[in-house]
Amino acid sequence: MSGITEGHLLNGRVRYTQPASGFRSGIEPVLLAASVPARPGQRVLEGGTGAGAGLLCLMTRVPGVSGCGIELNPAQAELARANRAANGLDGLTIVTGDIAMVVPDGVFDHAFANPPYHPDSGSVSPNPVRSLAKQASIELLTHWANALARPLRLRGTLTFILPAASLPACIAAMAASGCSVDAILPLWPKAGTPAKLIVVRGIKGGRGRMRLMPGLVLHHPAGRFTPAADAILRDAGALSLDH
Repeated sequence: MSGITEGHLLNGRVRYTQPASGFRSGIEPVLLAASVPARPGQRVLEGGTGAGAGLLCLMTRVPGVSGCGIELNPAQAELARANRAANGLDGLTIVTGDIAMVVPDGVFDHAFANPPYHPDSGSVSPNPVRSLAKQASIELLTHWANALARPLRLRGTLTFILPAASLPACIAAMAASGCSVDAILPLWPKAGTPAKLIVVRGIKGGRGRMRLMPGLVLHHPAGRFTPAADAILRDAGALSLDH
């Protein structure tokens, strides 16, 4: 098939096909999936699943988890289905549709997303798929939180990965959805540099105190990944927000 590239994630554990141009997966969905505290037998929901990187990594790391991904773009959803088949993940369902309109079947233990986060007043990408995936109003973050929290069980988790500047809006959006933020984990590009990205987790119906976690340093000064980052990105390790 033209216009796609075939590669892998988690050091070859996951076969992964994605568009050759436009919106392509970075390390964000891998880190996000590693932060979801799923256990075998649980159900996980992802909003804006794209070509499926997040759910593919999560279900490979935790065998026995079943997943549902919601994706607006039909071409991306078809790639996610092809990736599901290529990796033999029969417990994964991909639904094409708007996250605000789709009502997934049943109750879920965890939900997660790498939602659109660049202000829609900023520069617009010439690629419409990339623009739609990356740009959104502040209100849309609340819509995503509400849509993903709705099918969660009580005490289920809702996890986002976002730019650090989006933290106030994320806390407000999760609170409005009934998910109290219990953990924030900064992702430092290098030691001693400001965090560009954060992982934020809320608990549906939670009332605990918000915790700022030590965070994860991604790169050495020379540019290569740190051992802690490699353990997640290559060795399918977890990114814990619990200690």
